[in-house]
Amino acid sequence: MKKSQDNNCHPAHRTDGYDTAGSIQTNVADGFTMAAVGDLIVSRALTKGNHPGLGDVVKILHDADVTFGNMETLVFDIRSFKGCPQAEFGGAYHVSPPELGPDLKAMGFNLMSRANNHTLDWGVEGMRETSRVLDESSIIHAGVGENLAEAGAARFLETARGRVALVSLATTFTPMSRACDPAGEAPGRPGLNALRLTRNIVVPPEMIESLRRVRHVLPGYMAGEVDQSQVVLLGQTFKAGDKPSFSYEANPRDVADILRNVRRGKQFSDFCIITNHGHEPDWIEEVSQEPPDYEQSFARKMIDAGADAYIGHGPHLLRGIEIYRGRPIFYSLGNFFYDDLRTPVGADMFEAYGRDPRIDTDAEVTVDEEAKGYPTPDGFVGALAAPIFYESVVAVSCFEQNQLAELRLYPVELGYSKRFANRGVPRLVTGPHAKAILERLQKLSKPFGTEIAIENDVGVIRLN
Repeated sequence: MKKSQDNNCHPAHRTDGYDTAGSIQTNVADGFTMAAVGDLIVSRALTKGNHPGLGDVVKILHDADVTFGNMETLVFDIRSFKGCPQAEFGGAYHVSPPELGPDLKAMGFNLMSRANNHTLDWGVEGMRETSRVLDESSIIHAGVGENLAEAGAARFLETARGRVALVSLATTFTPMSRACDPAGEAPGRPGLNALRLTRNIVVPPEMIESLRRVRHVLPGYMAGEVDQSQVVLLGQTFKAGDKPSFSYEANPRDVADILRNVRRGKQFSDFCIITNHGHEPDWIEEVSQEPPDYEQSFARKMIDAGADAYIGHGPHLLRGIEIYRGRPIFYSLGNFFYDDLRTPVGADMFEAYGRDPRIDTDAEVTVDEEAKGYPTPDGFVGALAAPIFYESVVAVSCFEQNQLAELRLYPVELGYSKRFANRGVPRLVTGPHAKAILERLQKLSKPFGTEIAIENDVGVIRLN
């Protein structure tokens, strides 16, 4: 078992998580390990089922002091549930039975992020019931709450080698799922801890003038623009640049709140994790293997504030790894579970994919969603039907003398070639398949100066 009786934080020299020179401290005992995976999209308990290879993966999870995953589903019994599917949902109505909580605990999971675009698929009732199941399963979780202060606060896990803090946020979320604090007589709003991003569209300079002419002929146009390198059209900012792309600016107030929560989390713990769920950059019909332009700076700020690890997830595929100040930054760990046998899916989802609930089945709607992507005002975004979405890694970080000594990357595959009902459960891979996954991760990590060796079908990053 990975529970610890040690309820105390033991920072050296100072009580705020930093040493006398102002440097960030990691304060865990030698041999501390963190196993981290990406998105948990899972619709049933799995440990007692027939899933060859899952046991080998579970052993890796069990061997770590802290085992983290992103909880991208809601957990409740539909037969007694008092809520309903929301008109505004995160692209799909994820739902899992209450047995999932104890099953995840049996696999070794003890830390979960909750802030993501599915947090309020089933309303506040679904959010609260999921919290109840995780609490009863003794899984620490962060990122949601009855107001913003609760949603943004760090939650703490006791382990035999140190106290671990978790701060969870999302940059991709449904607008009405964002939590807020009370103001005067107005109560707070339940929901998730959000980092709002302003999206700008970068286009070749010659297109700026064309867009400006379009704007000038629209009703209600008011002159007075000063910056000739950009134009605002129907609420969207277009900027001139060398390469067409999306560019993002993080909300300064949200960043300040998150930095404070990270700093506080570190002050009350030996090891602080921050986790971010985002789909950006959100290209139509494509998911980028590179992080959005705001994220490296943001992740480094989190490390500077006291985070010992930054874990990204959301795009459902692997992105690169950076080691900054001796701490890991995972820009995306992809899917860990993609066992997407969700039912019921909600009437709105049938309508979005042109299906009739009197004729078509929940599974047929889900297959459409994976093939086309999820619906947005611009069309369908992020189709998830390719093999690349079924390949990932389990990342195990090992610490010695309060420093990251080694990072081991175990490649897994989620059964892309299997029939729909059997896909989505990870198994370790070897040989050419393992090499292909790890070589892709090598390539994605190279721009960050990270060197990954491949040894016996495992990726290895060693620090001096």
